[in-house]
Amino acid sequence: MMETRPLRAHARILVSSLVGTAVEYYDFFIYATAAALVFGPLFFPGESAAAQTLLSFMSFGIAFIARPIGAVAFGHFGDRIGRKSTLVVSLLLMGGCTLAIAFLPTYAQVGWIAPALLCTLRFGQGFGLGGEWGGAALLAIENAPKGWEARYGAAPQLGVAVGFCAATGVFLILGGLLSDADFLAWGWRIPFLASAILVLLGLWIRLRIAETPEFRAALDKEPPHAVPFAALMSHHWGLVLAGSAGVVSTYALFYLATAYALAQGTSVGGWPRATFLTIQILANCFYAVGIVLASIHADRTSAARTIAGGSLVTAALGLVFSPALAAGSLPLVTAMLCAAMLTLSFNNAPLGRWLSQLFPVRVRYSGVSLAFNAGGIVGGALLPIAAQGMSAAGVAHYTGLLLTAAGLMTFVGVKLARPAAP
Repeated sequence: MMETRPLRAHARILVSSLVGTAVEYYDFFIYATAAALVFGPLFFPGESAAAQTLLSFMSFGIAFIARPIGAVAFGHFGDRIGRKSTLVVSLLLMGGCTLAIAFLPTYAQVGWIAPALLCTLRFGQGFGLGGEWGGAALLAIENAPKGWEARYGAAPQLGVAVGFCAATGVFLILGGLLSDADFLAWGWRIPFLASAILVLLGLWIRLRIAETPEFRAALDKEPPHAVPFAALMSHHWGLVLAGSAGVVSTYALFYLATAYALAQGTSVGGWPRATFLTIQILANCFYAVGIVLASIHADRTSAARTIAGGSLVTAALGLVFSPALAAGSLPLVTAMLCAAMLTLSFNNAPLGRWLSQLFPVRVRYSGVSLAFNAGGIVGGALLPIAAQGMSAAGVAHYTGLLLTAAGLMTFVGVKLARPAAP
């Protein structure tokens, strides 16, 4: 009974951190799912379906280039004026870009204007998300009682699970209600339209919370840096690099086990879309349960130890990832994806706590956001694009080695990082 009181005492903060991130990642995941299923033929010319899918994933990767830029911009204001206001703006920006995608013309209608507009809005999505996760994690952690930091910091990760499940569920429902022709013609726009409702919900919750006490206490002691990014890179650039490496396996495992696996399973593997989406929802349940277990483990041991263990399992999982995906056995694919998402939780759940420990309060929003999103360029953009390129070249059986490399990179980053003085 006593152990639940810290959660009850800050329920509004935790719900804000969870729901806001769920809204943001719902927006992000519906793009990932659409990129795997329909954006290739709708927005990109190509001589083959594989080439169109590759171009679609490249547009998906644009957001990962935008995210570090957004991290610098939102980090500046998050470290100067506060976490709450910055999070409200990031939510509105990404929500607006997502809604606009629903009204885009296709390549068949306007030619190259269509992919240009899609890529521009994708950049806006990534720019907004660049300031989201770090702020949401700090909102929870900087309100956490001692000994509960990892569990509080896991609230945004639970939001990721909720957002992914909602996005996948919407596409699954539409797939059951619409024919393939109707889904390709107009049905894919519905999830983007529905995002407006979720953005309003997240906005309503975030406007009802207060600034974090740790940030207020830091401002009472001394004024904020004039340019937090300059202070961060002048004194803590090594921690930014180590933190970025520590994030790579989270991104790589997630996107290879979701968007890439979906594209492979429904095209090369020939599985029905509804079947594969159902498998991914099941795997997402393992992710959600794993987040709870991993955050408890991190509070009882350390966030660094938990992530390091998850990264080594990721490296090992990479050795069986591609053979399992290509085996043609539905039970084997299901087991592999469930194992991947459970492993992901041990990489991902303690990240907020671990990254927040690396940086002083006055540059923490900038440091956490930049490290998290810079790692995303490698793990969330380059590696999935490389995996799709390898598949198009006929060497898909080697793509699992990308997970092995990502896991080892994260392990090294965690071992090299040493928290800065407060």
